[in-house]
Amino acid sequence: MTTPTDFSGTNALVIGATTGIGRATALAFAEAGANVAIAGLGEAEGRAVEAAIKQRGRDAMFLEIDVRHEAAVENLMKQAVARLGRIHVAVNNAGFEGKFGQVEDMTEELFDRIINTNLKGVWLGLKYQIPHMKAAGGGAIVNMASNAGVHGIRNIAIYSASKHGVVGLTKTVALEVADAKIRVNAVAPGAVETGFLHRMVDGHVPVSAIEQNTPMGRISQPDEIARSVLFLASDAASYITGHVLVSDGGGAAG
Repeated sequence: MTTPTDFSGTNALVIGATTGIGRATALAFAEAGANVAIAGLGEAEGRAVEAAIKQRGRDAMFLEIDVRHEAAVENLMKQAVARLGRIHVAVNNAGFEGKFGQVEDMTEELFDRIINTNLKGVWLGLKYQIPHMKAAGGGAIVNMASNAGVHGIRNIAIYSASKHGVVGLTKTVALEVADAKIRVNAVAPGAVETGFLHRMVDGHVPVSAIEQNTPMGRISQPDEIARSVLFLASDAASYITGHVLVSDGGGAAG
């Protein structure tokens, strides 16, 4: 008897899977029985994740893409379907942390890169995942938001705006595709032990201070966020759509 989070016989697509949360999510899907198509920046890192999935006895493919470019995302979907067949689950996780500081000190170039990666990249993923899932009879999509997308956090205004956009996109698209048996949800992590976090706060806020200000007294590990993604993608969440699952150690509760 299979469990609700058993993905045996299914195919998952994880965008932004070369490091951190995306890497942990791709490996978690493989551990749960899924074949996994992965994409993101970093050829060496992507190939390493691809090899790790195959070592777990699952089929895998890696394609290096920049989610800011529509043609790249469209081609990824075509390649994933050609390699694996039906995509049952898609995860839109690609992100860029930007720069820590006051909003007036940010540049137009930085604004464009953050918004085009974190928000446009999710939109493009949805744009090409949804038609495939409609034709296949349904599916599940999980977008990566942030606790900065459910409340304001000082000194990361553009990043926060991009993640608020992901939350709005998730809720609205969930309504649009509910009758097509496609569920669209999001996970909103707080601070996670990744290079992403350290690059964002480097020289500005000690990670120890973030831990002290988190009700649970620690930051999360990537595999903890991956488990939230798998839950929302699984049959255990079969009646959940348009939901933003905050996983931030209690920070958003205050």
